[in-house]
This record gives sequence, structure tokens and C-alpha cells, in this order.
Amino acid sequence: MYLTYFNGSWSEGNSPLFGAMDHSVWLGSSVFDGARSVRGHMPDLRPHLERVVRSSTSVGLVCPLSVDEMEKLVREGVAKFPPDAELYIRPLVFGTDGLLIPVAEKSAFALTLFDAPMPPFTGFSACLSSLRRPDADMAVADAKASALYANSTKALRLAKERGYDNAVMVDSQGNVAEFATANLFFVTPQGKVVTPVPNGTFLSGITRARVIKLLAEAGVPVEERSVKPEELLTALEIFNTGNYGKVTPCVRYEDRTLPVGPVATQARDLYFAFMDAA
Repeated sequence: MYLTYFNGSWSEGNSPLFGAMDHSVWLGSSVFDGARSVRGHMPDLRPHLERVVRSSTSVGLVCPLSVDEMEKLVREGVAKFPPDAELYIRPLVFGTDGLLIPVAEKSAFALTLFDAPMPPFTGFSACLSSLRRPDADMAVADAKASALYANSTKALRLAKERGYDNAVMVDSQGNVAEFATANLFFVTPQGKVVTPVPNGTFLSGITRARVIKLLAEAGVPVEERSVKPEELLTALEIFNTGNYGKVTPCVRYEDRTLPVGPVATQARDLYFAFMDAA
């Protein structure tokens, strides 16, 4: 089931939003975000909506709705689904007018809610990508901009051609940035939990921040630092954090099989306990 709010009303299905001359269609001026509703629980909803506003500004748009207005719409839309639904919440801001520069005041807004069951905690495979994340002086890397995802999807296509589900992407200096679709964590042979330090080349995710906080509160500190790709070859565990699956283990990296380890399991358990209380 898809449910979309646009131009003041809700509709079911894949609602049309764009015209052929809209700036977002031919020049990519759109931003979005992703949040979750799981059985009515909406963890960190407001931070996701606040990021929509910031992302809009970064690409020269203006979010037409306030955070309060978006939150009210989200809760209204979620109430239209069964109480046990597991949903993806996707607010979208897009440019409609302008030749090369979008007319910020004419930015449009749509909110889509759709069924998206939480994926099983069985894991995924990944390889090292030859593609790199752009630096902040190369692209609007501080926004969840739709245009940035051509980089991600190409990395995913190349990984799938090699028989993997996902790809580890590096920055311009050759340090690990993140997975193509989510932030990356790993456990060193010494038992330390590490995640790449935010350096402007990737979004430091809301779920990432929540997991770091939850682990720290449980007595498991997470070290944020520069990470060399070769460190992943000796990792005891590798896992990701992101809105879609929250915490998901990597069970094969390059030619190594990895366990669904205790740190990833604890991180997921802690997150789901937090979500159930949200």
C-alpha cells in the first residue's frame, strides 16, 4: 500500500507529482528523507523531518512545511494504516520552477508512506567499490539529495555484477566512508567498535548517532576515526546502520565469511528496545 499527501490531499498508489519542465525532473533539485513507523512507533521522527529542512536549504530549495506541520501529516497518514503496519516514511521537497537555479519559493512538498516490513536479521554481502564519495567542495554532500544517489546506485550495480549485495565506498583520500546505502561499523581484532569519522563526504546518519549513544550507555564505546579499507579484512564483525533496516550485519565481505556477531546483535536489540519506547 502506498499513500501520498500532495497539494492538500491524500491519495493511494503511485501519485504523479512532476511535470516535464519541473526543475527537479531535468536538473535533479530534490531532497528527501526516510523515517520509520513500526507498529505505531516512530523513533527519531523529528530529527528526520528537521534534516529535510536543512537538506532543502543546502540545494537551494525551501521546505514549504514546518517540522510541526510535517509531523502532524505523518501521524495523520500513519493512522490510516493498520496498527501493526511497518512503514517507510518519505518526505520529499522538489524544485518546480527555474532555468538553471531553482526558484526556492516555488519548492513543492510530498509525503509518501508505504508498507516496508523490517528486513530479517540475516545479513548481507559486500565488496570494496572502486567508486568514491565526493568531498563537500565537490557536491552538496551535507544534504540527503536525490542527485547524490546516482553514485550509490552505480556502486550497487557494480557490486551486484560481482555477486555482492552492497559496496563499501571510500572518500577522496581512500579512507572508508560508508556502505553505498548506510553507515558502517566494525569490530577490530582487539574488540574495539569503530565507525568512520564524519568528514563531510557522507551523511552522518540519525540511526548511526542513536546506535552510538545506545551502545555508549550500555558500556560499549564507539571510536570515530579514519579507517583504512584493509582494516575491514581483519574485522571480527561488520555491520551497518540506516533507517531501512536500522542495524544489519554484513555476513560476507569480499571472500571472508563473517558471523552475526554479539556487538551487532546488541546494537540491534538496544535499538529495537528504544524504538518500542518511542
